[in-house]
Amino acid sequence: MHNRIIIADSSCLIALSNIGELDLLKKVYTEISITPEIVAEFGETIPEWMNIETVSDNTKIELLELELDRGEASAIALALEQENSLLIIDEKKGRLIAKRMRITITGILGVILKAKEVGIITVVKPIIEKLESVDFRISEKLKKQILDKAGE
Repeated sequence: MHNRIIIADSSCLIALSNIGELDLLKKVYTEISITPEIVAEFGETIPEWMNIETVSDNTKIELLELELDRGEASAIALALEQENSLLIIDEKKGRLIAKRMRITITGILGVILKAKEVGIITVVKPIIEKLESVDFRISEKLKKQILDKAGE
């Protein structure tokens, strides 16, 4: 089995960048793929460990854009084109559509939990608190689930 392609949506990049934790992605996954549309939405310099990949079928993006923003649409379209991909996406509608299309997904909290599992970080609570401080919305129920899972 070949290595899994990790695709990140712009909301994940923006939130992690806002709290100074963008490197967590590199530490957990080594390489991340993003689309030119996500580069445009992110609006910052892209680190060299991110691969910029163009979706080969623009029709997929256009169809997905009927329900999603351009970055999410391009991320899902890229995930559809890449076998064995993992899509990091947090927006509810985007997650539902990706699941319907049988794309394996995680979110920013999943990335943080994985970072703890593999020993990159020792506690998740401070990172969750930093995310909340930059208006990343997390329900109390989900926060409790994540902290329980992390043993905090």
